[in-house]
Amino acid sequence: MAETSVKDRVYAAAEQISGERNPTVSSVRQAAGVSSADATRFLKEWREEKAAAGTQIAATPQAVLEHAARLAGTVWAEAAKLADERHAGLEAQWSRERQEKDHELAELGADLDRTAAEKDAVTADLTAQLQAAAAQLESAEKNAADALKAADAARAEAIRLNIDLSAAEARAETLQQALDALLQRVTPEAQQPQAGDTKD
Repeated sequence: MAETSVKDRVYAAAEQISGERNPTVSSVRQAAGVSSADATRFLKEWREEKAAAGTQIAATPQAVLEHAARLAGTVWAEAAKLADERHAGLEAQWSRERQEKDHELAELGADLDRTAAEKDAVTADLTAQLQAAAAQLESAEKNAADALKAADAARAEAIRLNIDLSAAEARAETLQQALDALLQRVTPEAQQPQAGDTKD
């Protein structure tokens, strides 16, 4: 009874492991929890039974094999048809998506070209405005320089005129003083009596 249980565990472990890789004594022993001797013996039996089963399949009657071949051919044809249809559907979907992407790329390209043209126009306009402003600034600076020169000249002329005015005022005052002195000398003589005048 225990041997049967060990054998079942080894067979079950071998079946499970064979779904992923070739079962070994070590992997079966670990998975089934049996000794190395039991794993070796029952794994060998399991392989022999598998080989015998393969031989039995090889000895299947010809009619069954032909029927299986026809069925496999039918299944394969149906699978190929489904694959072709799926491929055609995927290709059509891919073509639609590619057309949409191409359309989007064309729109983005047009937007980019339009934006670039707008940028160039704005840049040209701003450049023209900047040049005009620079010319106005240069003209204003020149006018300011001319105005400063004119103001300096007017200031110098005013200073000169003030000096001339001060000199003229001083000269006029000197002449006035000379005139006053002259008048004082002349006036007493004019008031003296003439010879021969009689008193009443």
